[in-house]
Amino acid sequence: MKPAFIIVDMLKDFVTGSLRTERAERIVPAIKEFMDFSRKKGIPIVFAVDSHLENIDKELKLWGPHAIRGTEGEEIIEELQPSNKDYIVRKRRYSAFFETDLDLLLRELEVDTLIFSGIHAHICVQHTVADAFYRGYSLFVLSDCVEASTPKDKEEGLRYMKEFYGAKVVTSKEFIDEFGEKIER
Repeated sequence: MKPAFIIVDMLKDFVTGSLRTERAERIVPAIKEFMDFSRKKGIPIVFAVDSHLENIDKELKLWGPHAIRGTEGEEIIEELQPSNKDYIVRKRRYSAFFETDLDLLLRELEVDTLIFSGIHAHICVQHTVADAFYRGYSLFVLSDCVEASTPKDKEEGLRYMKEFYGAKVVTSKEFIDEFGEKIER
């Protein structure tokens, strides 16, 4: 197993800003712990982040202004700051694969397994998992490291990813306990 840890949209606008989701704050400690585990194991960490062009991107018509390129709202929250060894992939749509170089980056890192965290389980996380499935990656979603606006949205997103994409939905502790020693780097 050669995994990468994908952190979706843990941005100021989603955690504390214009599209704040109170539930997002709950997952920050678990994501941070899994980032620490990933760094110790040499697992690449990829931040997949909304980075919208003002008055252009279609998502803005649905959700209003958020994560506008060059604004504070587009920044990753302080608690999860990337290191100089982490990767940042900017996206303008829900999926981190759509019109980005994420797949190229993962192939060059020789990754075969993706471990997902972030906000929103039923939107950006789910769409990214779908595109990862289509590209043949093995998929894990850390249930204690993803959230959504409501418990129902989270549960529906997790169920959908498990049922339709074969994602293994586990806690971060379950992943570490079961797969921590199987990681190749």
